[in-house]
Formats: sequence, structure tokens, C-alpha cells
Amino acid sequence: MREIPKFHLRAPEPTDADAIAEVQIVTWRATYGHLLPSSHFDHNALEDRKAMWRLILSDRKLPQRLRVAEVGGSIIGFAHAGSPLDDDDPVRDLQLYTLYLLPEHHGSGAGQALLDAVLAGDQAQLWVAKDNPRAHSFYRRNGFVPDGSEKIDRGAADLVEVRLVR
Repeated sequence: MREIPKFHLRAPEPTDADAIAEVQIVTWRATYGHLLPSSHFDHNALEDRKAMWRLILSDRKLPQRLRVAEVGGSIIGFAHAGSPLDDDDPVRDLQLYTLYLLPEHHGSGAGQALLDAVLAGDQAQLWVAKDNPRAHSFYRRNGFVPDGSEKIDRGAADLVEVRLVR
């Protein structure tokens, strides 16, 4: 039986931007490597994500529902939620934007803790790749169901996403 390392959650600091970006790229590669071209996981993609997270974390005026999970001083996952984005017809006032956890920490409880920390049991919506059974199972356990809405993510090689709500 493998030992599950202890994690803790905290609010991220601006200095965490690069580590968050690295977790995002690693988890994208593990989750979507069979669906997206390698350019989504290359050095340029990583640099773009670093810049994006630096910008997000530097704006302390924005109300943030953003938490990182950490083990031994290293970020292993993160979750971010807020007002709906990129949704022409939102059905909830709160949207989970991202929840990523390094694959070696799946089953540790960190993903659940991150979700609970940023959504706090509130009604919410999220968009998830249609072809992501692990995520669908996780969100279903947390009360999310598809509402029939789909969209094509043109920036992600026409990946089909479905909206889940609770």
C-alpha cells in the first residue's frame, strides 16, 4: 500500500505563479496528451501560462477563490473559481475555472479539498472536456450533472467541452 503524503492548502502568493503554471502543463499533458497537439505542452505554452499566472496573482484587488495544495513545500495542485467566463449563457453565478492535481497525487484527497475550498458547497458550473472520464466521475460524486450545453474550444484544437452544474 502506497503512503499518501500529507498536503495542506493555502492561498497562493505571486511567487507561486511559475509553479502553478508547471502543474497546469504537466496535468494537461497527462490528461489531454491524447487529445491535443504537443504544442499545448511545450516550452512556449509553459511560458504563456507563467505570464498568465503572474498577472492573475499580481492583481490583489480581484476577489479570488484560488487555492493551492502543497506537499513538502512544492505545489501539487490548484483550483480557481469566480464569476462565469467564456459562457454566453451562464446558469450559475459561480464557475470553477480550473482544478488540476499532479497525477501522482490522485486519490490523496487533495483534489476534493481544493474543490471544497474554492466552491464551499455553493451552486456552481464548470466546463470539462467531453472525453475526460476521470473528471466526469469526480464531479458527479460532487453533485455536478451535465446540463446539455456543449462548446468547442477553438484554442484547444477544437476540443469539445460540456457544461456541468450543481
